Amino acid sequence: MHFWVGSFCGINRSVYPTGVIAVSDIITLIEDLGNQIPDKSWMLYLLEIFNSQNIASELNLICQFDNQDYFEAIFDGTNRYRFKQVLPSVSHSYLRQIIMNSQKNSIEYIIKDQTTKQTERFDISLGMGFIFKSQNHFTGIEWWNRSGNFPYPIRYHVEISQLMYGLSDNPSDPESIVYRQYNALVPNNEGHAVQYPISFQNTRIKDGYICYNISLGSCKTGISYLSKE
Repeated sequence: MHFWVGSFCGINRSVYPTGVIAVSDIITLIEDLGNQIPDKSWMLYLLEIFNSQNIASELNLICQFDNQDYFEAIFDGTNRYRFKQVLPSVSHSYLRQIIMNSQKNSIEYIIKDQTTKQTERFDISLGMGFIFKSQNHFTGIEWWNRSGNFPYPIRYHVEISQLMYGLSDNPSDPESIVYRQYNALVPNNEGHAVQYPISFQNTRIKDGYICYNISLGSCKTGISYLSKE
């Protein structure tokens, strides 16, 4: 069974900025809460951008029943690349970026360990027909349960910070991107679970950007937030 809970990022509540070509965040692994993932199952800490065709590009932290934890680049629901050099570790922070590059006709996935400064990237080349126009950015948790019809406790207590969207700073230079902050989160879930065994905590502005924690607890939906700053 498949579950998710979290929030869409935006400005002024439900408005998504125009011209977005990239999204990013920083995920910090604060504490290992123990592995309670059922057999053959896995869970994901999501960074997702959707284009105007509702095709998702994801750079997720994946935790599995067998203690294999890793970052994965996903496109249109299919796993495309498991990051092998930058691996998740408690107390480390990781910058995650997804960039839609229309000039190269590709999606770029970048992860950087903020502690060791090691960076790893993966590019996927796309065929014709993909529209390089973003319509949503989702942050939250997803569960895949192959053993039962319920979401289970998460593996790590994490902090999600520096939620940002990127705009082209120079149309002739696809590498030139200026990042800006969201000021709102709009809650969302798949609608199947009565409640989820997690807690979204301490939603706040940190260094000018939306920041929140995910830990054990109970919730019925994602974060509803509008910054006054």
